[in-house]
Amino acid sequence: MANRSNRSGLCLLAGFTLAVSLACEIQSASARDVDTRAGSERFISQRREIHKRTADANAFVSSETSVESKSAPRSTRKLGSGSAKGPYYVDFRARTAASWGHAFVWFGKTSEREVEVAGLTPAGDTLAYVLGHLTWVPSETGASYGDLDPQYLTASYRVYLNEADAKTVFAYIKKLQASSPVWNAESSNCTSFIGSIADFMGLKVPLRWQRPEDYVNALKAMNSGRQMVHLSSKQ
Repeated sequence: MANRSNRSGLCLLAGFTLAVSLACEIQSASARDVDTRAGSERFISQRREIHKRTADANAFVSSETSVESKSAPRSTRKLGSGSAKGPYYVDFRARTAASWGHAFVWFGKTSEREVEVAGLTPAGDTLAYVLGHLTWVPSETGASYGDLDPQYLTASYRVYLNEADAKTVFAYIKKLQASSPVWNAESSNCTSFIGSIADFMGLKVPLRWQRPEDYVNALKAMNSGRQMVHLSSKQ
């Protein structure tokens, strides 16, 4: 009788152990399924964010030009019409960066979505940037990462031009790009680069030893937010 009771007790203990083990396995499998689903959802979310940022950048490039083209009939935007804004523009811009920030320009035609970018940056990685505080390093003068991304923008000052003046200014920008082979944090930096463009256009130019955001805002303030530039009336 005692042996039968012991066997019954052992059977119950074994059954309880098996039930607990199965429950743990089910819970573990369920947790793995949750992790897998979470990982998949994170991947999908990241892909959506990449597509969204690309779409936002494209929309931002065209938003200002589309507003311009819709705000007035085409006939009122002809050259020589005396409009406060011309059909071409140079946009002095600043954005955030890993360290100091970056200043650059957009330039193009208000009725077109495409935009050209010019700026002065060290060519290469972090080492080139660090060395550029001690000596001159090779440069790049085209678009850099973040120049078309609206979420990095910190300041903007857009100036408009007629067609003849735009051709002259755009040619100067391209010449400046071709003749700026080096970058240096003190003397040949991004603010001095866009300052050369502003000076060529006849705008008052602040000291270049400022953060890019402060520089662009100072450029706008010094010129009282002036929107239209005529090269023939340069001071």
